Amino acid sequence: MLTPIHSRKVRAPDTRFAIVASRYNTRYVDAMLAAARAELKRSGIKKVEIVRVPGAFEIPVVAARLARTSSHHAARNAEHGTRNTEHAPLSAIICLGVILRGETAHAAHIGEAVSRALMKIQLQYEVPVIHEVLLLENEAQARVRCLGKHHNRGAEAAQTALAMARVMKSISR
Repeated sequence: MLTPIHSRKVRAPDTRFAIVASRYNTRYVDAMLAAARAELKRSGIKKVEIVRVPGAFEIPVVAARLARTSSHHAARNAEHGTRNTEHAPLSAIICLGVILRGETAHAAHIGEAVSRALMKIQLQYEVPVIHEVLLLENEAQARVRCLGKHHNRGAEAAQTALAMARVMKSISR
């Protein structure tokens, strides 16, 4: 059962986010992307790096590059004792995509591969990777989860990213 989203105004200073979004099933992904950006903006996030990729299968390689680069910047800033905000480490990477099941098992294979890869990335680089690459049965489910005002997975992804940024900051002290 879907629960309505409740927008919370959470201040998130000193955070940096990236969103990797698929171009496939554009109508649905664009709606999630807009909702995620709006939620981050409500929290005072001024700049979010947006990377568009052809499809869901391409999301993990870009997320991995972002996470690796983020880890490199964190190490470099620590080594030099600087807090370069332009090259600050990412607080979270939000991954958005929509996979609609068809008549073959292809969608399930893509969904499983993406899920495994995203989990591996966040564990390897210790950067939260918010997984909103949805594997859905049909367009009716996509409309409810991506276009609805009360159940937008993009807004939920942004809320999760903000929460994880707070968690990671609290345990790194």
